[in-house]
Amino acid sequence: MIDLSVMVAIGVFLGVIGPFGSIAAPLPVRIASWIGFAMLGYVFYRPMDPLATWAHRALDLPRWALLIGTCLIATFPMSLAVIAIGSLPDAPSWPGLESALATYFSVLVIGGAVTAFFNLAKPGQDAPAAEPPPMATPSPMPAPMLSPVFAPAQPPAPPPPNPLLAQMPAELGSDIVALEMEDHYVRVHTALGSALVLMRLRDAVALVSDLEGMQVHRSWWVARGAVEDVVRDGRNIRLKLARGIEAPVARANVAPLREARWI
Repeated sequence: MIDLSVMVAIGVFLGVIGPFGSIAAPLPVRIASWIGFAMLGYVFYRPMDPLATWAHRALDLPRWALLIGTCLIATFPMSLAVIAIGSLPDAPSWPGLESALATYFSVLVIGGAVTAFFNLAKPGQDAPAAEPPPMATPSPMPAPMLSPVFAPAQPPAPPPPNPLLAQMPAELGSDIVALEMEDHYVRVHTALGSALVLMRLRDAVALVSDLEGMQVHRSWWVARGAVEDVVRDGRNIRLKLARGIEAPVARANVAPLREARWI
């Protein structure tokens, strides 16, 4: 609903400024038309985001480069839809190569800008992590007038909660098996299940520094004690973990894992 509300706002904004010659139409017609195009563009461009995220994790390629490629792909059906709608009420007809390329470029400019806006507006992996609020320090109480022999011992202060585990459901426990990056989240795998946490992977890895583990892939950190087997498929290597989880190993990390006697 938030996404669709943003698309309506974008449609109203484009309707008011009237880009690409649409300023000649009356204002209500412009606003209604651009809202309709914004919703239609959402249908074509929105699936490209999870597709780029999947390719980023599977192929270990830069996510922004994949987003550019998927935007170029999504612009084809969107341009055909714009050409077909522009032909109404007549039957859709091919406008010619030059006109079609101009339409494609216009659609790409708006579609790419909106895609970039959605990705920059979300808390991505490179956004600064929010630091946990400082623990409040209780005011010191006046010491009772007792002799040192009978003075009560002060209990040690409890350690601050781990911000990663604090966001996990209690029923999943704290036995972390692996950390997996998913879009703008980290999926924390434990021996009892998994859950998504809004956090960068590198920040999550820093919070489990007391565990023996290693980042085996751009999108995966694995606890050494959770590795049950090594699966080889040609040059590809995956670590088989508890609960049937398999973590891919980037080729650049194969040598360090061998030196550490993981594989």
